[in-house]
Amino acid sequence: MAAGIEGQLAACNCLAVRQAARHVTQLYDQCLAASGLRATQFSILVRLQRGERMSINTLAKDMVMDRSTLGRNILPLERDGLIVVETAAADRRSKEIRLTEAGGARLRTAARGWAEAQARFEAAFGGPRAARLRSLLYAVVATDLQRSPPPVLRTPAS
Repeated sequence: MAAGIEGQLAACNCLAVRQAARHVTQLYDQCLAASGLRATQFSILVRLQRGERMSINTLAKDMVMDRSTLGRNILPLERDGLIVVETAAADRRSKEIRLTEAGGARLRTAARGWAEAQARFEAAFGGPRAARLRSLLYAVVATDLQRSPPPVLRTPAS
């Protein structure tokens, strides 16, 4: 039975995506290290660079993260003065985040490391393949997986 599960695991979409994500994230983290940011923190700052305040819920949805994971990622950014978390004016129960001037400066510095990671990834994987991969991954994010019909499970006896 274990061999059957191992074979199924080799075709596991979740495992493949998570392994690839960790592999690529390690490259980006390495290239961003000099800026003091990790890949996820860099992405958060990029989302905030438009200059507008964003609610924590909106940012979490935009990043496809749950609120608690986002919270763990924004704490060091707030501590370092790169973002400010404030009570929303429209709804006192809600929190809004904005990029600070220091955060914008750090983002500009980190952009060099990000560009290096992009170039290294595309050199190793190929520019056209990387573009196709991004397109496929964005399509995955846009797919409503929660509403997909449940799979037909097959047991070894069936």
